[in-house]
Amino acid sequence: MGYRKLTLENMVKIFDKLKECYKGKKVFLTGHTGFKGAWLLKTLSILGAEVRGFALVPQNEIDLYNLIEGDKVCDSIISDLRDRKALMNAVSEFQPDFIFHLAAQPLVRLSYEIPSETFEINAVGTANLLDALALLQHKCSAILVTTDKVYHNNEWYHPYRESDRLGGYDPYSASKACAEIIIDSYRNSFFSIKSYSQHQKAIAVARAGNVIGGGDWSKDRLIPDIIRSLSRNEEVVIRNPASVRPWQHVLEPIVAYLLLGMSLNSNPESYSQAYNFGPYGTDALPVIDMVNLSIASWGSGSYRIENSGTQLHEAGLLKLDISKAIAELNWEPKLNARTAVKMSFDWYTKFFDDRLSINEFTKSQILKYLDA
Repeated sequence: MGYRKLTLENMVKIFDKLKECYKGKKVFLTGHTGFKGAWLLKTLSILGAEVRGFALVPQNEIDLYNLIEGDKVCDSIISDLRDRKALMNAVSEFQPDFIFHLAAQPLVRLSYEIPSETFEINAVGTANLLDALALLQHKCSAILVTTDKVYHNNEWYHPYRESDRLGGYDPYSASKACAEIIIDSYRNSFFSIKSYSQHQKAIAVARAGNVIGGGDWSKDRLIPDIIRSLSRNEEVVIRNPASVRPWQHVLEPIVAYLLLGMSLNSNPESYSQAYNFGPYGTDALPVIDMVNLSIASWGSGSYRIENSGTQLHEAGLLKLDISKAIAELNWEPKLNARTAVKMSFDWYTKFFDDRLSINEFTKSQILKYLDA
C-alpha cells in the first residue's frame, strides 16, 4: 500500500484549490531556510505565491533551501525571531495576506544544552511575531506551527486530542507549550473571533511532529542519523528502539498547513483553533521498525543499540488523534509509513547520485503528492 486514494470531494482537485487560494498572494514564511520551511517554500512557489522568508542563514551548503535555490523563489531576510524590531519591520513592510510560522529551535536534545535560548526562540519569538501581526491594517490569516510534543505526555496508549492538557518534560516541548499559551492569550486579548470584523486577523495552530523526508540533515534526528551512517557504510546507532512515534512524510503536514490556511482565510470564525496532523494509528511505529524499513530502502546496512545509562529523557510513546482535522478540514494522510520512508530514501538516493537535479526531483515529489 502506498498512496491512499481519498474521496473525490476531499482531495482530487487539491492542487487546483490550493493554487486558487495562494496564487499571487503575499505569504510571510518564518523558518524558510529550515527543513520543513524549505519544503513549504518550494510548494508555495509551485502554487504561484509571493513569499518573503524570515529565518537564520542556512547552516550547510547541502541544506534543502540551497538545493532548491531558495533565494530565487523568495525575498529572503536573514534574521532572528528574537530581533523584535527587525521582525516587525519585515512583516509591516511586506503586508502579507498569510503568515506561516515555522521558525523554531526544533531539537529536543539540543534544548537540554541551550534551554533558555530555546524558550526565547520558541516562546518569546512567537510573541514577537504576534506583535507584528497586530500592526497589519488588513485581513491576514496566520498558521502557527508548534509540535505533537506540546501535550503533557502520560505515556499512555490512546492518541492525544486537541483538548488534552498541554505540558512538556524537556525544554523543547515545554517551550512549545508556552508558545501555545501565548498564542491563546493573543487570540483572546487582541484577535478575538467576536471582533474579527474589526481587526481581521485569524490564528490557527498546527500540531505535527516526527516528520521525515529528503533534505533533512539535522543532528539527533532518526532518518538523518541513519542516512549519514548508511552513506558512510557505518553501523546505525539506535538510542531508543522501542520508542513509538507518529512518523509522517514532510508533505503530509505541509499540505495540511496550506489547507488549514485556505480554510482559515475563507471562514476564520470556524477554523481559529488548534489541529493535530499526523498519520493513522497503524503508522505510529517503533524506532526499530523505522530503522529496518530504512535499511531495506537503502539496500544494505546494519545497526546496533546504544547501551548508555546517561541518556536524556525522551518520550517513549506518543500518538495524535487526527479525527478533528479529518472531520473539519477534509484532510487525511495519504501515505503509509513504508511509502513515507521510501519517498525519503528516494530523495537521498537521488541526492547522492545526481545532486544537480535534486531541485527538479523535489518539485516532482511535490507534484506527485498533490496529484495523487
